[in-house]
Amino acid sequence: MVTDMFDLSGRVAVVTGGSRGIGRAIALGLADAGATVVPTARSADDVQETVDRIEDAGGEGLAETVDVADVESVESLFDRVGEELGGADVVVNNAGINPGNALGTPDRVDPEGFDTVMDVNLRGAFLCARAATEHLQKDGGSVVNVASVGGLVGLPRQHPYVASKHGLVGITKSLALDWAPDVRVNCLAPGYVATDLTEDLTSDDDLRAAILRQTPLDRFADPEEIAGPAVFLASDAASYVTGSVLTADGGWTAR
Repeated sequence: MVTDMFDLSGRVAVVTGGSRGIGRAIALGLADAGATVVPTARSADDVQETVDRIEDAGGEGLAETVDVADVESVESLFDRVGEELGGADVVVNNAGINPGNALGTPDRVDPEGFDTVMDVNLRGAFLCARAATEHLQKDGGSVVNVASVGGLVGLPRQHPYVASKHGLVGITKSLALDWAPDVRVNCLAPGYVATDLTEDLTSDDDLRAAILRQTPLDRFADPEEIAGPAVFLASDAASYVTGSVLTADGGWTAR
């Protein structure tokens, strides 16, 4: 049956930035599809809360702390996943930031803020893919890079974020070519989602109205609405999909 193709039973999925927002929703969605999920974050308490929710729902999870911008931290993560769970079959690179010192017109962007965004959003995804290479190639794995509509179009006053997400789209395509046919690599590009990262936007009436004017579905997404596309890309339902960008943006990029 077609629905069986979404079953992730027996697979191990690592989700970076899995302690809140989109990452937590994806972690819970993968667990619901049968995967053993390893959510990661820099905060042990936050990531353990995700695992508690997975286990409360009858799934299996392992909480791990990691700094995705640090080579040794990332390599240690995948060493532990290999030792304790036999390796990772799915890697979801979701960890991302867009701090205040990286926002604004070019003359107002702090160069250190620029570097920090690139380190987490782009370098972190590359380091995780690099460290997971042997895991993924062992049985044929899947990588899902969580980008943004900001990886497909320009967004004003978000130069580092947009640059990092465009880079993530590019790396997705290059990895897909290098790793085919054994490993599939795809990109998920959400639009505006109601999370703590967009809290300032949802609370500003003018900004919110401008975003909704650009969004045909006329609302922000709930994080759970991004989990379904992620499960699809991770699963055998997308077995002939690689090097692609799947938008879940309420129609933003259709304009």
